[in-house]
Amino acid sequence: MLRPSLRKANQMRPVSMETAVNKWAEGSCLIKIGGTHVLCTASVDFNQPTWKRMQNKTGGWVTAEYAMLPRANDVRKTRDAIAKDHRSAEISRLIGRALRSVVDMEILGKHTITIDCDVIQADGGTRTASITGGFVALALAVQWLIKNERIKENPIRENVAAVSAGLWNNELILDLDYEEDSNAEMDANFVVAESGRFIEVQSTGEQHPFEKSQLGEIMDMAAIGAKKLIDLQKQVLS
Repeated sequence: MLRPSLRKANQMRPVSMETAVNKWAEGSCLIKIGGTHVLCTASVDFNQPTWKRMQNKTGGWVTAEYAMLPRANDVRKTRDAIAKDHRSAEISRLIGRALRSVVDMEILGKHTITIDCDVIQADGGTRTASITGGFVALALAVQWLIKNERIKENPIRENVAAVSAGLWNNELILDLDYEEDSNAEMDANFVVAESGRFIEVQSTGEQHPFEKSQLGEIMDMAAIGAKKLIDLQKQVLS
């Protein structure tokens, strides 16, 4: 069955990543995956987070904040509602975990890098786009630290990207847009390292339980999609 977007089951939406889109941030990337557009900025602080200093910990830290702008969706959401959105807090933690997994905190030194991911327009896959674009912003901030002789070597061990996949009309599909996501029988998000290893798997049977074999198939599909995103990351960072 044809998808609403007329894409093949394993076909991703058009993807673009534009860097240096923020004048002030040490790293920035505007990522567009189909109708989902996310502005990712990386801000460098020359101090450890307070909790690390209090516990006399060594090394730096990478953290993230995620939010959707008031008119990112078809109906405006007030800024008060955005501030109290528990979903945004959960996604912020996910982005932070994903990015920290590929960074050597000792090499990063006593620096904190905060990745802000602001969804300008949402059409499915905002958390996965945020991780993918957030990594580019992070990598640029690290380049800035090296250029300014704050650190001597790159603390990033490998790239990381994320992609959604799911079961829609009894067919496994990659990179769900909103129409597909809202009607999916199974909805999943995968965070994948450049090595092909998985960092995080979030999968839910929305309408009924799913088979273990289906999860294996969809993980294979997600790994291929993540590799395409990582290849694009490398192009824009070169």
